[in-house]
Amino acid sequence: MKKASPWWLSGPALLLFAALLLVPLVLTAVLSFNVYDPATGPRAGEFTLEHYTHVFTDAYYHGIFWRTFWISGLVALICVLVGTPEAYVLSRMRNPWRSVLLLVVLAPLLVSVVVRAFGWSMLLGPEGLVNGTLRMIGLGPVKMLYTETAVVIALVHVMLPFMVIPVWTSLQKLDPGVENAALSLKASHFTTLRRVVLPQVMPGVLSGSLIVFGLSASSFAIPGLLGGRRLKMVATVVYDEYLHELNWPLGAAIALTLLAANLVVMLSYNRLVEGRYKKALG
Repeated sequence: MKKASPWWLSGPALLLFAALLLVPLVLTAVLSFNVYDPATGPRAGEFTLEHYTHVFTDAYYHGIFWRTFWISGLVALICVLVGTPEAYVLSRMRNPWRSVLLLVVLAPLLVSVVVRAFGWSMLLGPEGLVNGTLRMIGLGPVKMLYTETAVVIALVHVMLPFMVIPVWTSLQKLDPGVENAALSLKASHFTTLRRVVLPQVMPGVLSGSLIVFGLSASSFAIPGLLGGRRLKMVATVVYDEYLHELNWPLGAAIALTLLAANLVVMLSYNRLVEGRYKKALG
């Protein structure tokens, strides 16, 4: 009876996990293999690999997946370069300034992503604040809306809190005495940051960058509103296949391909960074 107690206690959570995640995922996987008839829609009970063959062999989808992953990688890199120093500054602040900066960092999470996307479209539009400022200094208007630049800027704004919080959490576990010991042994501040602080916050940097990359690769609202109809990413293509083309099996195949590619990239990156982290500590 005692051996079965953990299963009884975790059973409701496992059932909820299966109902909310595994069952929809399995149904989507089955749907992706269904034959699609433009006249009648998906044919239940008839299966084909045509949709996956279409995704893997069509250069159109190759370009969309490449755009999705390089934008996601760039967003993750910018968030690491901006969020890590920001988290370090946040960890060294005292109240009430720490609370004020933390509120500023978390503020984007308190506003709907659609509202944030429309806000950036107003700022980056032809008559927006950015182009108005460029006109005033004589640089003329620059096309930013419906470009990859606009998507990257907005995604960085949305994803930055997901980078700052994990790094800040790692810094809270760092013993200040270790940093003070390095400084007392005549190490420079830069050397202390590079040799003492950074290796110990790498788990936070790793987890934050993985979260940012995954969320950016599957983002829909920002690319849809700031990228326009021509600048497509994978999530917007899935949306089009489901609601415009009504080709649900192809949309499911694209979505599962994105999931698989996301997992491969993230697991490879995790293994690479963790290997270097362990080597640095060793």
